[in-house]
Amino acid sequence: MKSLFLIRHAKSSWDNPMQNDFDRPLNARGLKDAPMMAQRLLDRQIKIDAFISSPAIRAKQTCSLFMQTFKVDEATMQLQSQLYLAAPDVFMQTITSIPSSISSAAIFSHNNGITEFANTLTSTGIDNMPTCSVFAVKADIENWKDFAKAKKEFWFFDYPKLQS
Repeated sequence: MKSLFLIRHAKSSWDNPMQNDFDRPLNARGLKDAPMMAQRLLDRQIKIDAFISSPAIRAKQTCSLFMQTFKVDEATMQLQSQLYLAAPDVFMQTITSIPSSISSAAIFSHNNGITEFANTLTSTGIDNMPTCSVFAVKADIENWKDFAKAKKEFWFFDYPKLQS
């Protein structure tokens, strides 16, 4: 069984309207939400073996804050340039290339692609992945290369403003 966590980057700053989109950092709310959402995963006793992120600053910062909360060496973060503003098919290509030794992977990316991709996985649909939301699925496979054709089971959907 493999576990996949699709995580939209936390809230980014628009303080500098002239700033290149790729270089936008997290704002104060994003810096608070990312560790909180990572802690919610830890509270569920979730283990993440691979942290894969878009190289955009806001996605990378979100991934880094999750890794700090999980006490994982940030040097193991895998940056994948194709995840910046990725279309749904790019997510599948990224997932199917994950080594089979990895049991659970978190992918940090952007809307609209991440919401569109989440909606292709199971019969559970969502209108929008808010910032710092987590969409989790399980797949009964031994190798990630089989993910596309595998039966996937919706696990949970969580986001900062969702009350437990």
